Amino acid sequence: MKKNITTLCLLALISICQLQAQKLPKKQEMLKALTVANDYFMTKWADVSAPIVRPDKTRPSNIWTRGVYYEGLMALYSVDKQKRYYDYAVAWGEAHKWGLRNGIKTRNGDDQCCGQTYLDLYLIDQKPERIRDIKASIDSMVNSTKKDDWSWVDALQMAMPVFARLGQIYKDDRYYEKMYEMYMHTKTIHGDKGLYNPAEGLWWRDKDFDPPYKTPAGKNCYWSRGDGWVVAALVRVLEIMPKNAPHREEYQKTYLEMMKALPPLQRADGFWNVSLTDETDFGGKELTGTALFTYGMAWGINHGLLNKKQYLPIIAKASNAMLKDCVQPNGFLGYVQGTGKEPKDGQPLSVDKQPDFEDFGLGCFLLAGSEVLKMK
Repeated sequence: MKKNITTLCLLALISICQLQAQKLPKKQEMLKALTVANDYFMTKWADVSAPIVRPDKTRPSNIWTRGVYYEGLMALYSVDKQKRYYDYAVAWGEAHKWGLRNGIKTRNGDDQCCGQTYLDLYLIDQKPERIRDIKASIDSMVNSTKKDDWSWVDALQMAMPVFARLGQIYKDDRYYEKMYEMYMHTKTIHGDKGLYNPAEGLWWRDKDFDPPYKTPAGKNCYWSRGDGWVVAALVRVLEIMPKNAPHREEYQKTYLEMMKALPPLQRADGFWNVSLTDETDFGGKELTGTALFTYGMAWGINHGLLNKKQYLPIIAKASNAMLKDCVQPNGFLGYVQGTGKEPKDGQPLSVDKQPDFEDFGLGCFLLAGSEVLKMK
């Protein structure tokens, strides 16, 4: 009898521990982490016009890595309306004269990423210069027959929300139609038979990872952040597009397929491996992919597309992991995989390793944390 009681007590204790582990961070704890991480960056990069100097090249500060940061900053601003956030974003746009890295003729999604924040700021204060160049760049693509520009999945996140926003602002379905045409080319044609594998609900980063390419364990190679970019692209497009916009059902369908594929791949510690299906392929803690998946799942709950009972423990585990293991007291973010295209890039990771670019990792974290803060 004593043995049975002891067993029952032990099981109860385990259940309590599991329940506690499934709780989201307290809102004030999450907001504090977002604030300290963002303050670290804003202090370090007080001059928004300062170029990004790396050993290989000096780049202007309106490149995609900084564009992703400002996406995150605007998300933070949506839940914590500090004027200094808005002013910091406006100063960045003004410093670049609301322009794109390679001018309005660029078709590169990386160049157009900055336009997401330009358009967000335009909606707050409709000054024509804020929309001029990004609209001109996208219009040139809408008015062309070329559709194979997005040959790597990162580009979906960089550019699709811009098309969606312009379609919304101008109530012009041509933006939606061109976005869909290019997206479907990436999904079903690029590489061998497209970069999406419907059998597993995941995307190859580009044609270099199509089968017969395999991980060391002989599995398909799905790069965590690459799939995270797609999740973010779908979420941002779904949030922007009107309910009756053309092809919305395609984006929602694929989003839900990815949301079904990702939970079984989460690590016990709350993170996702950089190689989603192979923990032997540079496995370990990594913030950016984990943050983007967290962002997507929290958004799904907030918009009634995901079951809260099923996904809340997954979000809680990931959120607690990022706060506990990544956010340092001074705001520096650890375990951020630097730029690249596959699991081996930027390795090995650690809590204090400086990634080659630190801005986009913070952007991913701000997107995730801000969406978690919106959860009831």
